[in-house]
Amino acid sequence: MTLWLLILLPIATAALIATGSRGAARGTAMFGSIISLIAAGIAAFQFDWANSGAMQLESIIPFMPSFGIELSVGVDAVALALILLAALLQPLMVMGSFSAIRDNEKTYYAWLSVLLAPMIGVFAARDLIFFYTCFELTLVPMFVLISLFGSTNRKKAAIKFFLFTFTGSILALAGFVYVAWRAAAEADVWTFDIATLQTVAQSMTLREQTWVMLAMLAGFAVKIPLFPVHTWLPLAHTEAPTAGSVVLAGVLLKLGTYAVFRFVLPFVPDAVAEYAVAIAMLSIVGIIYAGLICWVQRDVKKLVAYSSVSHLGFCVLGMVALNTIGLGGSIMYMINHGLSTGALFFCIGMIYERYHTRSMDELGGLARRMPIWAFFMGFFTMASVGLPGLNGFVSEFMCLLGTFQSGAAGVGGVRGPLGFWFAAVAGTGMIVAAIYLLYMVGKIVFGPLKEPSGHDHHDDVHAPLPTDLTRREIGLLVPLAIACIVLGVYPTPALRAFEAPIRNTLSAYQSVDFEHSNAHNNGHIARVSGKEGATP
Repeated sequence: MTLWLLILLPIATAALIATGSRGAARGTAMFGSIISLIAAGIAAFQFDWANSGAMQLESIIPFMPSFGIELSVGVDAVALALILLAALLQPLMVMGSFSAIRDNEKTYYAWLSVLLAPMIGVFAARDLIFFYTCFELTLVPMFVLISLFGSTNRKKAAIKFFLFTFTGSILALAGFVYVAWRAAAEADVWTFDIATLQTVAQSMTLREQTWVMLAMLAGFAVKIPLFPVHTWLPLAHTEAPTAGSVVLAGVLLKLGTYAVFRFVLPFVPDAVAEYAVAIAMLSIVGIIYAGLICWVQRDVKKLVAYSSVSHLGFCVLGMVALNTIGLGGSIMYMINHGLSTGALFFCIGMIYERYHTRSMDELGGLARRMPIWAFFMGFFTMASVGLPGLNGFVSEFMCLLGTFQSGAAGVGGVRGPLGFWFAAVAGTGMIVAAIYLLYMVGKIVFGPLKEPSGHDHHDDVHAPLPTDLTRREIGLLVPLAIACIVLGVYPTPALRAFEAPIRNTLSAYQSVDFEHSNAHNNGHIARVSGKEGATP
């Protein structure tokens, strides 16, 4: 029942906020988020980490048994790690909103609390309908947070976010329904149990798997977001309130990558092997293209937003390497990106509260005025760049190493779908990332002091913020910094916990003929280039 408690606690918190007084909203939200974090800790304590690949803490509530629909939950190590990430960020987001949100507090904190419930439901769901329902329900609280509490262009950002992600999700649902229909045709009974549907999907023909894969990727690629369906993200990130940007980077984008890990890879292994090269190429284009866009950005928040497109390109690339190292790096990337990029959005929000601008043309040399903030900004930038010793290095290195090794020894000792050139080209994205992120830090943290003309820290009609960070702001950044160091210096426990789930996922590829897939892809390339075709 621990997982149900995790899902219901945020809803109960939102109900208390809605029925309580305006002055008690932030206190109730903070209390509820801490209780949710404690409940997540209890779930981690109850989990048998020695058997991390098995679904544990399972609970089933019959909902519509005649239609095969159950409210079924359970987690393995990957799902539980992402639940812990969401639970950790929740109290930090509430705490980070104390000075930023001063109007309509009940509405804001109620929807922020509600958002946690479907996010945990996505990671914990073991029934396809329950998963999809939670996946879609994340749109409503996020739409409200952006449209009501965002910046000047918030309405457009909220509508674009909703339309992009909702449309893609409808296509993913079509793929899910087809698999369920196939299962019903074979067993003469409807079921939406994920484990059962996985077995059915793997038995489908390559043509069927290909259409199902395209349908699922249509929904999940938008959520990640993967190039070229990424255009909603920078606008949503830029216009969202600080906590909205943090939850987008920290958790909501991981719903897409988690869904690829949980559904696309194990459901349609033949189709993934056939088109892994195409998916990898889209990932690499996103890595470099978004990096070059970051290079010319003047808005700090938009720069970090575009960097998420580049970083999650590495995450998807590690997945389609289809080996243990690449997939392990991809899972680590989901967690590490949430920590470091979420922290960067916190730092940018703290600047915006003081200067009411995010432009690098109006800010500079802030280390002279805000040395504590400058330390954290530099620290989390280094984590995002991938400095050895911090968390970003582990995930990026593993994704690239997995991509490189994929061309030499894939699953089962056969040649994988990628190889040296994929890793080499993707590696240039790390260089581009170092350029734009270090330039950003050099521009706004170091050099001569530059502040917006006519600005005064004490011109706010509300209680003014001090020049440098408050103890509250330091307190919400310290846990993220500690997590970045721990996962950078000693990631072994996490990697060991992920080994069993990774083996379960890759077991679907033991019988996949990568050599045939590579020859098929080479044949397409040769025909396009006018050369003699390889074996089709």
